[in-house]
Amino acid sequence: MINLSTKLFSLLFVFAWTSSAFPQKEVDNGVRFKESTDSIRYLKNISTYTEYLKTDHFQEAYIPWKAVFTEAPTIQVETYTNGVKILRVMVADAKTATEQKNYFNELMNIYDQHILYLDQLNKLVKNPTTKGAILGMKAHDYLMFSGKNLDLNKAYQMGKEAINLEKSKSSYFMFQDMMDIASQILGKTPDYKEQFIQDYLTVSQYVNEAYRTETDKQIQKLLATVKDNIDAYFINSGIATCESLQTIYGPKIEQNKSNLNYLKKVISIMQTLKCTDQNTYFQACEAAYAIEPTASIAISCGYMYYKKDSLDKSINYFNKAIELTEENDAKAKIAYRVGTILFNKKQLSQAKQYCLKALSFNKQYGKAYLLIAQMYASNPNWSQDPVMNRCTYFAVIDKLMEAKTADPDLTQEVDQLIASYTAHTPKDEDLFFNGLKKGESINIGGWIHETTTVR
Repeated sequence: MINLSTKLFSLLFVFAWTSSAFPQKEVDNGVRFKESTDSIRYLKNISTYTEYLKTDHFQEAYIPWKAVFTEAPTIQVETYTNGVKILRVMVADAKTATEQKNYFNELMNIYDQHILYLDQLNKLVKNPTTKGAILGMKAHDYLMFSGKNLDLNKAYQMGKEAINLEKSKSSYFMFQDMMDIASQILGKTPDYKEQFIQDYLTVSQYVNEAYRTETDKQIQKLLATVKDNIDAYFINSGIATCESLQTIYGPKIEQNKSNLNYLKKVISIMQTLKCTDQNTYFQACEAAYAIEPTASIAISCGYMYYKKDSLDKSINYFNKAIELTEENDAKAKIAYRVGTILFNKKQLSQAKQYCLKALSFNKQYGKAYLLIAQMYASNPNWSQDPVMNRCTYFAVIDKLMEAKTADPDLTQEVDQLIASYTAHTPKDEDLFFNGLKKGESINIGGWIHETTTVR
């Protein structure tokens, strides 16, 4: 359930926005008037309506404010922020539908005129605003005050343009407004499902970025609530399942198999929503790879075939990913991934080869040494003699020591494993009866094929 409705958000902070969004500096009034009589009249009207505003007499403030708004549109930014306050009250208190509609149109016109004169008005303030911020407030008021005349498509276009301009710098209410509008459209237009998912992902990305970078604790708290509400809109939409994504995108892959941008979008969405087991994801990956063989798509295809239990095809795609990757560090990571896959499939000899390949690209890739050690420990038997098999753990410890030397960040994990595996090494008396002495070299046979030292 969504915790805060759009209307509640308005009560919480929208009026605060209009009073504090544009702090003003000193204005040289005479510069912007053609005649001194104009200057006196404008200043008088400004003084009159601001005094009425101090006592919340919005009706009385309307006429002198309207004169300033009409005759001196660039005199000060507060003409617009105060005008929004006045017209919101006028719309709410209108006695007839016609009167309400007229005041509503005036309210929308305030935002339009503010955008029209934005460059001139921004020169008057220390903290200039942006078109996106103004458009976001216009979309909010349109959503709040249009009533039965609400045009969802118009509200959607307004809100989307605002967020596209502001991105993660959008005001917190803009994110929620966008998902509110999107959810209403979804309820009336089933064909909107695909775009709804894209809108959710876009808004979610921006609000997450905004939350991470916000330093004001109060705003950050509001952003946290907005994040939860946005997710709630998506969850309550009924299309937040992998089966739904399969239904939405499945029929469109074939007709878009030559449209790389579309295929990449489907791949990205299904990865984000963890729906990589769906046939649509498989089809999109292969179609995208056929058009543009890139390392990232090859990796996606590799995992895809691994999940389908087609190991040979999976490894083939990972090998292609290594070939298509330029940086050695990235090559090492891919080779290591293949090693983990093969280890999970008990293909130990092959898994070791890919770990060695990873180390050939990056000698400091400690995880590869660690994985080799775990392979040896998982299958230590290579001899008919149990004592010789226990000597395998000396080789295990060798690899663990190499792991933490290569990557000190692994030290704690490695030391715990060394302590555990040391208990499996042969006892002194067992070594004696097998003619082995501490410090001697010993060859570990079988698939392991390592030379180690008796300890």
